[in-house]
Order: sequence, then structure tokens, then C-alpha cells
Amino acid sequence: MLDKAGGSGHRGRGVMLAHRHTEVVMSIHALPAHLVNQIAAGEVIERPFSVVKELVENSLDAGAGRIEVALNQGGARLIRVRDDGCGISESELRLAVAPHATSKITSFEDLLRVGTLGFRGEALASIASVSRFAMVSRRSDTPQATRIEVDGGKLGDLLPDAHPVGTTVEIRDLFYNVPARRKFLRAERTEFAHADEWLRSIALAHPEVGFRLQHNGREVRRVDAASGEDGRRQRIATLLGDEFANSALGMRLDAAGMCLHGWLGLPGSARRQPDRQYFFVNGRLVRDRVLTHAVRQAYTDVLFHGRHPAYVLFLEMDPAGVDVNVHPAKSEVRFREQRLVHDFLFRSLSEALLETRAGSSAGDGTPEDIATTVGHPGVVATGNRPAHSMHTYSAPRQGVMPLAVHERGSDPYRILLNGASHSQPDAPAVAEPEKSEPLPPLGYAIAQLHHVYILAENSQGLVLVDMHAAHERITYERMKADRDASRLRSQWLLVPQSLAVSLREAEAAEIHADILAGFGLEISRSGPEQVTVRRIPVLLEGADIARLTVDVLSELAEHGDSRRLQEQENTLLASIACHGSVRAGRQLALAEMNALLREMESTERSGQCNHGRPTWTQLSMAELDRLFLRGR
Repeated sequence: MLDKAGGSGHRGRGVMLAHRHTEVVMSIHALPAHLVNQIAAGEVIERPFSVVKELVENSLDAGAGRIEVALNQGGARLIRVRDDGCGISESELRLAVAPHATSKITSFEDLLRVGTLGFRGEALASIASVSRFAMVSRRSDTPQATRIEVDGGKLGDLLPDAHPVGTTVEIRDLFYNVPARRKFLRAERTEFAHADEWLRSIALAHPEVGFRLQHNGREVRRVDAASGEDGRRQRIATLLGDEFANSALGMRLDAAGMCLHGWLGLPGSARRQPDRQYFFVNGRLVRDRVLTHAVRQAYTDVLFHGRHPAYVLFLEMDPAGVDVNVHPAKSEVRFREQRLVHDFLFRSLSEALLETRAGSSAGDGTPEDIATTVGHPGVVATGNRPAHSMHTYSAPRQGVMPLAVHERGSDPYRILLNGASHSQPDAPAVAEPEKSEPLPPLGYAIAQLHHVYILAENSQGLVLVDMHAAHERITYERMKADRDASRLRSQWLLVPQSLAVSLREAEAAEIHADILAGFGLEISRSGPEQVTVRRIPVLLEGADIARLTVDVLSELAEHGDSRRLQEQENTLLASIACHGSVRAGRQLALAEMNALLREMESTERSGQCNHGRPTWTQLSMAELDRLFLRGR
């Protein structure tokens, strides 16, 4: 009875399974062309700005010198892009809106060395499948233009039209035949903002091209074509504001077949949001973790906590070294030598940021001001540096790092910042400078305000210095130099510490043992997913060894390199420097104030303290005149 029941039940399930199998079996067939294009549109065309991006990139590839973009209702109702590029011949117009048709690549070798912004030949066909599409184009060797229309993927006839040399593409009623996609569009203002922001970014990368943007019949943005460094800086000011243009540090560095150039925002002008970060690889705006990580690390030592640097950077390299065919929207890339690119960026940007010393005038520079030849893996800078040489230090007394004091018109002598005051006999005031002598960048001290700020006079006007922040940076840089000049001392742990890590992190500990030993850290692999820490640097005594080890091994596994140890040490050195620097409330002699100013001028990164706060500011005579309404 039970067997029959069981057998009967088994047979019943078999019938049910067979029935289900019959239901799911479907024949394989080719998709209709319009459906293929709509699927492709779902990957490439996310919103109206995606259409603007594809069309403008086509215009740039066509050699346009001027591009006009007009939007209605954020682009949902109308997108029109007009250019004065080379145009498309009548015989190729139908092919231009066909899927997988392009003039930019002809072989697999071309795909490995893409030098244009577009290359897949999918954009126009995909856009035309989800909109009411029209394109008019004319080449210089034809007397008239030709128009073609596509309605939801249905191709129309070729018609003669009037149009100057170039191409105009009109997109109406985007996603009208795909209501599920249309309902996901955001508010008109939001959609327009995306298009406006992207157009601003591409205008940064192509200063030789003029751009005009209209929304609902009103001109919103217009930038004329620019040439030369002055024109490029003016475009930066137009698109990103005078504040960024006047404070940005121009740079250009070459090494290992790569060139990095552009503008770095000074650490003091960092922003709350990462909304002023533009990185272009061979003219293509990209988002990439390798690039972001390298830039962030370069700013680590000078950036205020929670702030984001502003920059416009261009990386030029062999197209064969970067794969641009890794994202449907072409917004991401993959580098074939990822570690080489990361190290080049980090070292180049770090070297450029060394010039953020007090008294330097970044806003007046151009990318050639820091024209640096970068050797890999080392970097040798040949940029503009102050004429003041590093002064010698005396031995510290009472726990405070000393400063060497140079008096104008006399031989160098030393005075320690150990409670000196104006009444000290061995700290004479600095004599008045001769009128014929040029003033140094930070000028000469004239007073101390509330024993916190130093007031100095230079050729531009008034300089105010936070004496504690400035001395803190000077002390910090000296301690780092002393650390880098000799091998780090390390100590053995009384009880080796075993840690559970991932397989990749354990392998990294084994592969990069020499790198770890160079930092005074000995980590041995003691199991498939376990390591043992036996030795640590003396400077890291008391640190969270478990967390530090995991962070270091994670970076080694990800990037093949780790600066986590150095960052940890730098944090400790910064704390020591803070406690070893002259404190607010201390009365200083004029000679000591001037010594501090001269050290600031010759110390790298002295424009900010160890925590990223500014150490000085300048008030020009014009600003002071405006403050007191002089000349009005």
C-alpha cells in the first residue's frame, strides 16, 4: 500500500516535471533589428544627457570647431546638436544610422588602439530606435545637404535639404515608444543639469572648440574657442570660476611614455563635495579607481579632513596602453599596466604639490611653470623654487624644534624659540630693508598679534601667518626628512600576533615581504588565510597592529604597493611635530618671526599645516584700499 502510494506519488511528480519541462522549452530565434537596437539603447542611453554625450562626441570626432546644443524640457522633448564638422555624404547617410556601422575602426588592431571618442557604431541606431530622429548633413564637396528621418527605428527616405557644411541631429520625444523607460526620467531641471555638467566637462578638454548651450529657447552657456595658455586659463575661469583659476597650480610632467598636465587646486581651496574633479584620459572624461586613489594619496599630507581636492587633469598616453571598451557608456577605462600608471600619477602629483609652499603664487602659473622630467620610479623636479636655501638647525631645547634666524645684512646666527621675547639681548630686531633690495615672498615681520599671528609686510601688501601652524609644518617636514635619510628602526614583538586574513592578503604578505621589511614590518604567512606579525617599526609602537596589517596587505593585494605604513608613521610624526612646535600665546622677537618666514619660504608644502589648515594669507594693497574705501 505504502509502496503503491509512494510509486503513484513519484509517477505524479514525474508527469508534473515533464509538463513543466514542456512549458519552458522554447525555440531559438533571431531578434528583430528594432528590438536589438532598443536593447542596446537601454545600455547606452540612460537619460537625455547620454544622447547629448554621444552626439557631441561624434561632432568632436568629425573635427568640429563649433558645436551648438539645444534642449527642451531637459532633453525629453527635444535634443538638437549642430556642428561644423566634415559632414556625412549622401551615400553613407543610411549606413550612419545602421547598427554597428562606423568610420572609426576597420580591424581588431584598431580596436586595441582607439584614438577617437566614439568607435562602436551603435549610438545613432540605438537613439533612433527610441525617438523621432532626424539628421541633416553636408560635406564640403557637395552642393546641397541630405536629410534622413527615423521614427522609432523605421527608416525614412533620403531628402534634399539646405544646410551649411556639417551635421545637425534632432531627437524628439525621447523614449516615446518605451514608456517604461520614460517614466524613470527625473525632473526637467535635474535632467538639464546632467547635460549641462557633462558639456562643461567636455568643454574643459577641448578648448579649441566653441560650445553653445540653449534650454527652452534661452542661451545658458557659451564659450568661444580658445588658443594658447592664456586662452585655456580663461576657459577654466569661465567654466569653473575665477576662484579656481586664480588659485590653481599649473603643471606638466612627462615620463614612461605618459604625459600628465592640467591644473591642481591648492589644498586650501579644497571643497566639501568632489564636484570639481575632472580627469581625462586621451581627451575622454573617465571615472577610474586607480586614478582617484592616486590623486587622493598625493593630497593626503596637505588636505584638511573631510575635504575633497579640486583638479582638472589630462593624462596622455599610448592608446594601446588603455582599454576604453569596458563600459557601455565609455565612462570607465582599464589600464594594461595599472601599477605603472598609479605610481606615475602619485609621484607626479606629489612632486607638483611640493611647490605649495608659503609665498608661492600659484594662480599666476601655467602648466609649464612646473615643467618636470619624471623618471620612473623616481621623480626629479626642475620647476621654479624660491631662491632661499634651507637654513641649518640648532639642537632643540625645552622640547621645541629650533629655527635658524638670518638677519638682513649680517652673517647667519641662531636663536631658539624657547620663550624668547623682544627684550632678549641676543635677539636683535631686523634692520629696515634697503629700498633697492627686493623683498622676499613673505616680506619682513612688523608685529605679532595677540601672540598668535605674525604680521609682515611684503611687496604686495600685508601677510598674516599662523605661527603655530607654520612652525608645525616646518618641524614635520624636517622629521620626515630625518626618517627618510636612514633605515627605520624596528623592534620584535614579545608575543608574535597571528591574524586571520583573506587568501589574496596572505599571498600579498608572501609576495611582497621585501617591501614590508623596508618599512620595518615583518609579516610571515603561517597558513592559507593566516599571517603572523613578528616585527614592527619603533615609531608604530602602540598602534593597532591588527588593523594596520590588514589595511597594508589589502593595498598590496589591490595595487601591488602600500603607503599605509608611511601614512601611519606620518600621522605619528604630525602629532609629535604639533607638540614640538611653538604654541599660540608665545611672544616672539622680530628676528624669530623673520626666521620663521624664511623657513616657510624654503619648506615644501608650507602653505598648509600637517592637518591641511592654511598657514598664511595675503591681503594686497588693493584689497586693503577697498576695505577702507580709499580712492572712492
